[in-house]
Amino acid sequence: MRNFGGILMLVGIFGFIYCGAQLEKYPPVPEGMTVSDGIKYEAGKWDVARYACAGVAGFGLLMFFFPKGR
Repeated sequence: MRNFGGILMLVGIFGFIYCGAQLEKYPPVPEGMTVSDGIKYEAGKWDVARYACAGVAGFGLLMFFFPKGR
């Protein structure tokens, strides 16, 4: 499980960086929009993917430090 957590951390970190680079190519989502409305824009899709990658990295960090539970 520790190896799996490390892999998830790396995938999440590299995914976060990649999604951030892709996000810079598009104009920002107008302010005041909800997530479900903002995902209709290309920048909104990359922003949601960036946060999903951050979540994957966070879960990988937990799996890395607590492989068998507490």
